[in-house]
Amino acid sequence: MPQVIPSPVPHGSTSRRLAWELLPPTVRALVAERCGSEVAAVDLQGAGFTPGFAAVVTGVDGSRHFVKAASVVAQRPFAEAYRQEARVLAALPAGTPAPRLRWQHADAAWVVLGLEHVPSRQPARPWTPADLDATLDALEVVADLLDPAPAGLRLRSFVDDFADLPGMWHELGPRGAEVPGLDAHASEAATLAAAYTRACAGTALVHTDVRDDNVLVRPDGTAVLCDWNWPCAGAPWIDSVTALIGPRGDGLDVEAVLAGRRLTAAVPADDVDVLLALLAGFFLRQATEPVPNSSPHLRAAQRWQGEVVWQWLGERRGWW
Repeated sequence: MPQVIPSPVPHGSTSRRLAWELLPPTVRALVAERCGSEVAAVDLQGAGFTPGFAAVVTGVDGSRHFVKAASVVAQRPFAEAYRQEARVLAALPAGTPAPRLRWQHADAAWVVLGLEHVPSRQPARPWTPADLDATLDALEVVADLLDPAPAGLRLRSFVDDFADLPGMWHELGPRGAEVPGLDAHASEAATLAAAYTRACAGTALVHTDVRDDNVLVRPDGTAVLCDWNWPCAGAPWIDSVTALIGPRGDGLDVEAVLAGRRLTAAVPADDVDVLLALLAGFFLRQATEPVPNSSPHLRAAQRWQGEVVWQWLGERRGWW
């Protein structure tokens, strides 16, 4: 079994979000109007790494809604991400394991989304085999329904969206010296990462952000995928591999999972290694950036993911 790498991140409590009371009165009134009821309670989402408002809103009529909001002026990147999420959710076909978009509002000041509330919980940490199977089952449904991706979304390709990542191995330099084995094998990893244009190309919709904080497990044990902000078009197996980073760090035997799932079983081993090399360089490089005030746990999370992927890649390549 893989070595457990303890995570320093307080899973489920990583976000620093706008409070309901700090939303303008006009936005709070809009939410009540679109939800069809005055607001009785607001339960802020504690997971994630973005500062936009995201909460379960309960009306006085007992109805529950998941609401997101971001300021176009003060939080422009996140407001644009919410716009993109609305476009994606509106285009997903019936049967996609994703919350339904109920309504949206966008003006010069705010982007506000009303999503279906899904009774659920986040995957357990450490990951359990049951929660991981549910997540991978959902990703297989996504691949079945969304390869090719809906043409109306006009998605960029994975190859274009991740074009800067191979170069991050050269940017990392001495800042990664404390990572065991990095000096000896960084050049090999950089060569692997450079082959991503071949290994990761495809026509499937790739979520690109499948982690425990973006997965909901329903009472029946099935999973729903959230936060469709950064999709692109690429190989249908990419999300299934990236979803294994957290489980790998928590000690699950992800090699057995790769061999047993239909999206990954036939993927050439070198192609998986290419993706891992690409991600390791990205996470380790980004972890050296300053900690943003809006996301105090982001760099620690990236560092942990980078170390997990690096160890995993090194074992697969026989580097140690």
